[in-house]
Amino acid sequence: MDSKKVRNRGIVVKFYSNLLVVEDIDSGDRLLCKLRGKFKKQGIRPITGDFVEYTHVVNNEGVVENILNRRTELKKPSVANVDQVVIVTTIEKPEVPFDILDRFIMLVENERLPIVIVLNKIDLLSDEKINQFGSIYGKLYPIVKTSALKNIGLEDLKEHLKDKISVFAGMSGVGKSSLLNAIESNLKLRTGEISEKLGRGKHTTTAAELLRLSFGGWVVDTPGFASLEIDGISMDRLRGLFIEFPTDMCYFPDCLHIDEPGCYVKELLSKGKISTSRYESYQKFLKEIEELERTHKEK
Repeated sequence: MDSKKVRNRGIVVKFYSNLLVVEDIDSGDRLLCKLRGKFKKQGIRPITGDFVEYTHVVNNEGVVENILNRRTELKKPSVANVDQVVIVTTIEKPEVPFDILDRFIMLVENERLPIVIVLNKIDLLSDEKINQFGSIYGKLYPIVKTSALKNIGLEDLKEHLKDKISVFAGMSGVGKSSLLNAIESNLKLRTGEISEKLGRGKHTTTAAELLRLSFGGWVVDTPGFASLEIDGISMDRLRGLFIEFPTDMCYFPDCLHIDEPGCYVKELLSKGKISTSRYESYQKFLKEIEELERTHKEK
């Protein structure tokens, strides 16, 4: 058999229009691959994270012969076979409001993907602020406390990333690229400086790219979620995206947890068993969805 016709397995690490950068699963070699015409005819478009079968043509060039079924798919940014989303946030430089973090969480929950929260730049924080953050989110998701500058929590973060495909997400300036450089220095990702005037960072990453980790697994360094819009999420769906809200415990099955009688969520809130800030985020998102639905009806 002609060795050039042997199919090898690879993973798409980057996508340029009709060309793919494919990394061989076994060797780690990277090839620039074209797509067979059948994919265009069938309207099939590979994305970063897709596992593919390819044939080697010459030098570092190849042809993608088959795209394997996806286990999961994240829409924004567009990445396949994601095992988890790592949401990086900060309380100082920049101060990311809790409702922004909750928006990221809600969007990832809507994609039905596991979440790890990284509280970065803890060297700037008091124990009181760290404990307050933990009291809100610690019972909901794994929290990794890090400082890229002081090399704090990096081994813990590595354990969460090992042998998984992880997407890093979060506001600009929270230190996503700095953390990745700290745990894998050969990545040499560009990092942005915080704008003193705006109190936020400049975007330094321009496209979703899969990066291999030497200790096992891949990460996707992205510009963050392409959109933080919640259009398309219904009010009923929103209730299920706040995982601490009990389901089927309210008097009314369609309870929106605002002012309905017999609301179990409001009862837990009054007892301090649901975070006030999380509930306020829920209220804010609910109003936003109501306004969006009203606008759609008017149109």
